[in-house]
Amino acid sequence: MDKANLDWWRGGVIYQIYPRSFMDANNDGVGDLPGITAKLDYIAGLNVDAIWISPIFTSPMRDFGYDVSNYKDIDPLFGTLADFDNLVQQAHQRGLKVVIDQVLSHTSDQHPWFEQSRSSRDNPKADWYVWADPQADGTPPNNWLSVFGGSAWSWDSRRKQYYLHNFLSSQPDLNFHNPQVVEAMLDVMRFWLERGVDGFRLDTANFFFHDKLLRSNPANEEIRSGAIGVRPDNPYGYQRHLYDKTQPENIGFLQQVRALMDEFPGSTTVGEIGCDFSLRTMAEYTSGGDKLHMAYSFDFLTEQCSPAFIRHTIETIEAGLGDGWPCWSSGNHDVVRVMSRWGLNSANPAQAKLFMQLLLTLRGSVCLYQGEELALPEAELSFDQLVDPYGIRFWPEFKGRDGCRTPMPWQANQPHAGFSQAEPWLPVVSSHLELAVDQQDQVADSVLNAYRDFLAWRRQQPALIQGGIQFLAAPEGCLLYQRAGAGQRLLVALNFTEQEQTWALTQAVSNLSDLPACVTGKLQGQQLNLPAFGVAIVSLAE
Repeated sequence: MDKANLDWWRGGVIYQIYPRSFMDANNDGVGDLPGITAKLDYIAGLNVDAIWISPIFTSPMRDFGYDVSNYKDIDPLFGTLADFDNLVQQAHQRGLKVVIDQVLSHTSDQHPWFEQSRSSRDNPKADWYVWADPQADGTPPNNWLSVFGGSAWSWDSRRKQYYLHNFLSSQPDLNFHNPQVVEAMLDVMRFWLERGVDGFRLDTANFFFHDKLLRSNPANEEIRSGAIGVRPDNPYGYQRHLYDKTQPENIGFLQQVRALMDEFPGSTTVGEIGCDFSLRTMAEYTSGGDKLHMAYSFDFLTEQCSPAFIRHTIETIEAGLGDGWPCWSSGNHDVVRVMSRWGLNSANPAQAKLFMQLLLTLRGSVCLYQGEELALPEAELSFDQLVDPYGIRFWPEFKGRDGCRTPMPWQANQPHAGFSQAEPWLPVVSSHLELAVDQQDQVADSVLNAYRDFLAWRRQQPALIQGGIQFLAAPEGCLLYQRAGAGQRLLVALNFTEQEQTWALTQAVSNLSDLPACVTGKLQGQQLNLPAFGVAIVSLAE
């Protein structure tokens, strides 16, 4: 395999599939692996490089698969190992890589490891989870909080100790200070690599280790972008998380993961980073070629999308990245859909195309969440329709994650938009019907076809795949940057305003002849004309 194929992930585009909501092949109301396989031609037609499949392992589904009870099998809800093997084979035949979620920091409380660990203080797995004695007054060992609200400690009457859970109480944290736990996790990853997967998305990649001394976190005097749980309705953001995550020992484990990945040339890792200093951690975790291949933070998963914020975020990560590599995402299964966060529910196709071209012209790799190519807004659900424990707990100030997880609309006039013949686990909302795949498929300037066309064009632009980035001065409400590498220099201009923007360029530039139709900005002489939410891409002279 040549180096270009080994480095497919560098500048690659990964399409995230939330399997419960993608396609239901057996008509039980829940999406499954055969459903994904049936839609691989659609995905390949988007011109992406890989798929990322959210957790599909055996699970009681308290957190919809992010609570694993068997790391080496498929939950019957989604199919079988044979279904998975077929999916991988079919994806590879279409030139698609397969990346799967790995939830290593915690398990389900129904995992046999935890059931044994909680049975006594002296069993073989007694130290596989984070256990601690209460304080003298019976309260938890320290002030650590759960991302999902309340204390991160739950009492177990059998051991008469508290156990740590950074998320739900049914998701106990593994003790990565125990070498046996580390070996077990590496063995899990090897199992899937040997089945042919091309990489892993590492859930909560900075949560693996905790402070051995169990020191309490200090108060957070300054709320930072890119952190998890930064909302006034969730006390998690009130602490600086110095001791419950992002510990120095994490580096050593990531190096062990990379050594394993290097045994499988062409495989990759992308880590999810949520902490008080996410951009710094991204740089630290991807530098040196011996840890994560790439990482993404929550910075673009917030409500902020001003040109000034975007430029500051990119320049901050670039300043500390060195030889590391970023991955950018403006949406996933945990946050309000980008058209409702950044587009302010405008449902403006021009805005959807702007957001797409922003992500796909930055330096780094990209994760696209299913439905973004349709410009889906957040689904508005009533309280009685919620199933997400996060939303149920914090309603109504925070409505949870169900609104971004509703089923993909395939056919507007079919029952449940063609997702399933049965009542889906979450409803298909009416606002998504007019944006269904079959409604956009044959419309030349639809958002769906803009994704297809731009992604196909991007593949042929070496400066966009691996080139560097440098920001330049631009009018208020606009971004201007150059991408240069492999003998190509491009200038990218984006207009985030509802007004046409015109300005003269000082650089020697020329038009590109093969631009996709969604690139609506025009160059006339040295003058750049950008319509509302328009984008221009021109060639810079060497």
